[in-house]
Amino acid sequence: MGRFVTGRPIRIAHVTTIDLSLRYLLLNQLRYLQTLGYEVTGVSASGPDVPELIAAGIRHVAVPMTRRMTPLADLRALWQLTMLFRRERFDIVHTHNPKPGLVGQIAARLAGVPIVVNTIHGLYFHERSPWLRRTVFSTFERVAAFCSDRILSQSAEDVTTLVSLGICRADRIRHLGNGIDISRFRPGTVDSAAIAQARAEFDLGSGPVVGFVGRLVAEKGLPELLAAAAIVRKQIPDVRFLIVGPADESKADALSPRSADEAGVGDICRFVGMRNDMPLMCALMRLFVLPSHREGVPRSPMEASAMGVPCIVTDVRGCREVVQHERTGLLVPVRDPEALAAAIVRLLTHEADADEYGRNARDLAERQFDERRIFATVAEEYARLTERLTRSSASALPEAR
Repeated sequence: MGRFVTGRPIRIAHVTTIDLSLRYLLLNQLRYLQTLGYEVTGVSASGPDVPELIAAGIRHVAVPMTRRMTPLADLRALWQLTMLFRRERFDIVHTHNPKPGLVGQIAARLAGVPIVVNTIHGLYFHERSPWLRRTVFSTFERVAAFCSDRILSQSAEDVTTLVSLGICRADRIRHLGNGIDISRFRPGTVDSAAIAQARAEFDLGSGPVVGFVGRLVAEKGLPELLAAAAIVRKQIPDVRFLIVGPADESKADALSPRSADEAGVGDICRFVGMRNDMPLMCALMRLFVLPSHREGVPRSPMEASAMGVPCIVTDVRGCREVVQHERTGLLVPVRDPEALAAAIVRLLTHEADADEYGRNARDLAERQFDERRIFATVAEEYARLTERLTRSSASALPEAR
């Protein structure tokens, strides 16, 4: 129900800043929506992941957008998105992340799109943010919320924050959660020969491997991880740190593999860049670590958990929705390399605890991290919102004579 308007499929545009987000965060969701009969288009800046989207059957339209605040470029993007939405006559525009959530939703309203939905993947301000940052980004969220017919938040804590600050009404926002393909991430799916080959390829030695997955930026806690690595190696000399993720030179806090050399741990860190074989990467890890300063609801510890890998994450919104302290892993304070190092050493030297946490993590992933729950929630919201489209279309039909 609700997938057709006057005999044609409902047309949906999912808008992100970059094509990487469409491919790695939303592709399965977009394909699922297609199976329900929706006509789906991805909108983002062009990039190397566009061919993968097209090969997967997702139409893509390129609109240049930047991830930074660039007023002139943002105004151009606003105009181009408005013209695109008017030309394509989408029934639903669904935006993701802060820039599209603001610029994309304003453009949708200017273009007269009937339904506008925004998914919040994490707030860009928190209780420790400087006053100016909190003020600026809460204002952006307030404007974005004004444009939304429905807000879907990956984080339950973000829902509470937005409602308590008066940024949006409680009846306008819904907790969505986040999820992964748990059938792809399953203990035992990677054979031992592949693991041995990868250990040799990355020169991981025979000791324990601590894994990290994320963009190479300070906000992800990499400086604290590298400082913790220097502490851990004094107690566990054969430890290695596997760091998976792309450089992000567009960010002011961008880092590189040189940062490990500067921290004196370049010899025990292995930077392997962006990878498409994440089950193998997780299978290499004894522990997974994500010491972020700020998160939405991160997928990387979900993937590690689904592989039965215990996780250590910072005690911030989003992270503590994925990892249960003393059950599936450990929570540590933000920007505290000593506490992070102590947690790593604890789980590397108490194998029974680490094994128990890993089993519990897999159990939690099966119960809470299945992406199909997310897809069903999105489809449910679309059906509810598009009922009014079908009603209005029916009432607009000429009376039978």
